[in-house]
Amino acid sequence: MRQRSLIAITAALAAGALTLTACGSRDEDGGSDSGDGGTTVVIGVDAPLTGDLSALGLGIKNSVDLAAKTANKENTVEGITFKVEALDDQAQPSAGQQNATKFVADKDVVGVVGPLNSSVAESMQKVFDDAKLVEISPANTGPTLTQGTDWQTKKVRTYKSYFRTATTDAIQGPFAAQYVYNDAKKKKVFVIDDKKTYGAGLAATFTDEFKKLGGKIAGTQHIDPETKDFSAVVTQVKSSGADVVYYGGEYPQAGPLSKQIKAAGVKVPLVGGDGIYSADFIKLAGASGKGDLATSVGAPVEDLPSAKEFVANYKAAGYKEAYEAYGGYSYDSGWAIIEAVKKVVEDNDGKLPDDARAKITEAVQNVSFDGVTGKVSFDEYGDTTNKQLTVYSVEGGAWKAIKSGTYTG
Repeated sequence: MRQRSLIAITAALAAGALTLTACGSRDEDGGSDSGDGGTTVVIGVDAPLTGDLSALGLGIKNSVDLAAKTANKENTVEGITFKVEALDDQAQPSAGQQNATKFVADKDVVGVVGPLNSSVAESMQKVFDDAKLVEISPANTGPTLTQGTDWQTKKVRTYKSYFRTATTDAIQGPFAAQYVYNDAKKKKVFVIDDKKTYGAGLAATFTDEFKKLGGKIAGTQHIDPETKDFSAVVTQVKSSGADVVYYGGEYPQAGPLSKQIKAAGVKVPLVGGDGIYSADFIKLAGASGKGDLATSVGAPVEDLPSAKEFVANYKAAGYKEAYEAYGGYSYDSGWAIIEAVKKVVEDNDGKLPDDARAKITEAVQNVSFDGVTGKVSFDEYGDTTNKQLTVYSVEGGAWKAIKSGTYTG
């Protein structure tokens, strides 16, 4: 999709101003003179920092900030200091496009992490690609972003500057369908989505696989993500006889939807993708959300040996917000940019070249390192080579991992 000073960011956006690196004079190579003989470069972050999805967005921002601070502390790229600038897209494509334009206009920006939403990414990709500015999303899962609109029959990479560390709905939807049908033994599903790029796409790939397995679609419906009253669709679910509900969308709607379904006497689990995998879903669904399910990209960060240092460092850094579902992927996205900058600088006698952005984009294609979430590298489409997913269940007021694996289609 899915997946922390806000007042300053919001004020800057309201004024239509881009916060630039206040580190001295600019170099022609795209960085700024840090005043001590070094160069300061910016990693941009685009995410919803306010609004319903801010829990995920702030986790993304903080995790990239931690990557930059770690690189600076360890002097990962000699002569280079990394700084993070975050802009709020409010989960709106129009705001995302404006942010992309602002990042491109700031010559200090060498790469951008984000966005959270696939629909926002659609509005940003061409802006970044035209400027040869690399963009790495820790959360986008819509297959079309990397493989084109006809990805199911003919995969075509449209934008060479776009990458992601999250796996796609081409894998996530079917993975969920296999769990629901084979493991949870649910045979009759009511499918609901929010009509947005992420939700509709995820629901479609789930539905296709569920039918292939022999499952029955008891009904389908779309909801307006701007409303919180789902009584009409709840009535349809109740009369359908479905033994499970699949929702393609995000937690601000999924939580209340689950709560209203149970309140109507329909005691069936609601299942969703990584867009509902948030502690806020559990708060919104209430006690009746017990047993609801979500798939999310990768393995649980807390269970990965490679992530122990990230979890400890995040806690030690004192961020007020949790790293949430995309924290590890955000750190790895930021680190992929850092590794690319390192390669480009080393290949250019210790400094950024005039065409730094293009060179960094090329370098990201070939990065390969052991990250927080496991091995980080990208295939020919810019997709992550890490295809692991996990099913979570709401148990005891928290998400509990119940199965990890890969889609075997």
